[in-house]
Amino acid sequence: MKTGTLGVVMDPIGTIAPQKDSTLALLREAQRRGIRLFHFTLNDIDIRDGRAFGAAAPLAVTGNDADWFRLEPPQDLALGQLDLIFMRKDPPFNAEYIFATYVLQRAQAEGATIVNDPQALRDVNEKAFVAWFPDLTPPSVITRSAERMRDFLDQHGHIVVKPLDMMGGHSIFALDRADKNLAVILETITAGGTRFAMAQRYLPEIAAGDRRILLIDGRAVSPALNRVPRGDDNRGNLMAGARAEACELTPRDIQICERVGAELAVRGVAFAGLDIIGDYLTEVNITSPTGIREIQELAGVDAAALLFDSLLERLKG
Repeated sequence: MKTGTLGVVMDPIGTIAPQKDSTLALLREAQRRGIRLFHFTLNDIDIRDGRAFGAAAPLAVTGNDADWFRLEPPQDLALGQLDLIFMRKDPPFNAEYIFATYVLQRAQAEGATIVNDPQALRDVNEKAFVAWFPDLTPPSVITRSAERMRDFLDQHGHIVVKPLDMMGGHSIFALDRADKNLAVILETITAGGTRFAMAQRYLPEIAAGDRRILLIDGRAVSPALNRVPRGDDNRGNLMAGARAEACELTPRDIQICERVGAELAVRGVAFAGLDIIGDYLTEVNITSPTGIREIQELAGVDAAALLFDSLLERLKG
């Protein structure tokens, strides 16, 4: 390594939920290894005459979830001088997010290792990328047409609809033919036919949980994090109140991880999270995968340490 430096592009660190935040877990592990940390928001990074720069605020993190960080005044820094840059900005995955990946791609060209690869961040949409693995996923459709979604509902009887650009269970609806809110939900999810959205066949196995499996360089971390929805909710998201538990990987999980992980590794994705319900892959998360803290607390497996083992070995090479 050159100097042992890491920049993190994220939402303002003072706004996170420190008791469960995976980015904070990664920063604590980096600092434990003697790596110097710098904090950026999207407002802090730019391109000047073809080179990537940022207002780099030196960052120190603590082990105290009540008082978890210290920031120093920012300094102008060429991003290519950093060894590592983590892109951990939460969705929405919008045009501003895409523009930020252009800045990171210039930093990559100037010598920084970006986690995850900027091109992959643009190409591997968390919802849409399951279309690359149709034999591993439930029947699905991605469309701007409410009529096509109605046809899909008529075909399957019970479906889930969700936007392509959000996270944490936001704006996810389970629908059946008898739902009197069907028309307005489909109008809303497609913004009146002007925005692509996804519909998937409803999987009743969600009652037993939605498994999050972390991948490091395409290889699965075991155990998985199972997120069991509340009795009054269909969403297996911790942000939506789901209960967290550790669970072993099934043979089908392993099959899915091997297939998807190989493709992600080729695309330069060092850290990802797959979502699996029953025997089906439902999402591929590479923007800011979560679950590190819960897996460590429930099973004692430190995915942050495993990721840095891999990254630092790569930088040595």
